[in-house]
Amino acid sequence: MSTRAFCLARRKTEIPTFTKVLKAVPQGRQEYRPEPKSRSAAELATLLAAEEAALVSLLDTGTVQWKNQPPGARLADIVASYERDARAVNDRLERLDETGWTKQGRFLMEGAPPWEDTIENFVWGMFFDAIHHRGQLTTYLRPMGGKVPAIYGPSADDPGGP
Repeated sequence: MSTRAFCLARRKTEIPTFTKVLKAVPQGRQEYRPEPKSRSAAELATLLAAEEAALVSLLDTGTVQWKNQPPGARLADIVASYERDARAVNDRLERLDETGWTKQGRFLMEGAPPWEDTIENFVWGMFFDAIHHRGQLTTYLRPMGGKVPAIYGPSADDPGGP
């Protein structure tokens, strides 16, 4: 199995879990943050959606022009954006050949030098970053009055299963 095929297989497994975590954020509690320096739940959810949109741009053009976005007002809109763009990324990864996977891409962020690397390394790096932020968001759920969904096994709130 190629690293591209493995990445796609992992994304197909993880995306439903991302969606469960995003949907577990209690309505009306999106502004929760455990500490003043921490991102709010809405900011984390928006970041997860923005990373998928950035990957669509990367896979279409070879470049990401990153702009920090204000948090979405409605959680349902953030979830819909995440799901739409995650599907779009997977569709593009399915069509991508090894030449496209290993070609150079660029990540541009205001005020920072350009980051240049392979498409493969960008996709993996953003995937790992998203998993990190998903974990961060799960630590917010119980203090917000929500339930932590099963992720890699049962949680105290969700026994898992189909």
